[in-house]
Amino acid sequence: MGKFVIKETKTGYTFSLKAGNGEIIAIGGEVYNSLASCKNGCESVSKNAPVANVEDQTVEGYTTEKCPKFEIYNDKKGEFRFRLKATNGQVICASEGYTTKAACKNGIESVKKNAADAPIELPEAAK
Repeated sequence: MGKFVIKETKTGYTFSLKAGNGEIIAIGGEVYNSLASCKNGCESVSKNAPVANVEDQTVEGYTTEKCPKFEIYNDKKGEFRFRLKATNGQVICASEGYTTKAACKNGIESVKKNAADAPIELPEAAK
């Protein structure tokens, strides 16, 4: 089972989603001003990821999907990445770079599976 891990930074809070094996599979889309808003970001990923469609922007003439959606795209290095957009179109999490599209799609499936009921682990200072 996955879990969200919230970290405190100099400017606010960030989160990552870790799979059951401890690997980071997605990183929050922004630095949040408060712990409460960071938790809301985690909850938004939990709610949107399981129902999101996949829009593959690496294919010519791709079909634009409605939000919530995962967007697969190529970064400047030519690697495959995904980002999850909420129903309002805001990016709520993103991935690392993958060398193959298949690995990127596996990452999306892992986020869908792990985010749904992932508990939130708070930073030590917030406990």
